[in-house]
Amino acid sequence: MAATDITTYLWFDEQSLEAAEFYVGLFPGAKLGNISHYQADAQKPEGSVLTVEFELFGRPFVALNGGPHFTHSEAVSFQVSCETQEDVNRIWDAIVSNGGAESQCGWCKDRFGVSWQIIPVALGRALQGLDGYDSKYAFEAMMKMSKIIVADLAPA
Repeated sequence: MAATDITTYLWFDEQSLEAAEFYVGLFPGAKLGNISHYQADAQKPEGSVLTVEFELFGRPFVALNGGPHFTHSEAVSFQVSCETQEDVNRIWDAIVSNGGAESQCGWCKDRFGVSWQIIPVALGRALQGLDGYDSKYAFEAMMKMSKIIVADLAPA
């Protein structure tokens, strides 16, 4: 097979650079890459940002300023696995407090409309009934949460 890589593209109206900078600021080791610009006689003004390459957890992404034709939906989301409640809180709060919105069961949406699942590793273990968790209790508790709170996945 001749294919050698895959890159996720995210479509924005005009916020690609702002979004990429926000995402890179959320995660350690993330970085911005090349930025390309529109040329003359394109759908956006000459010199405005066309694409922004960035990397999260070693994975390549490109943010594209393509205009208002398409928007994000919950049909595609990014799941972030967090080792600690502090990591969940930091990432969740950064997304939601900057014009984003809370949803249910660890889901939230950033101000650009991109959906995220901010999930503590302990949630998966709790839902499997591992580490002393009752899976039924953990599931019912999760269903009542927006941000996942690990301490609330087990009876007090």
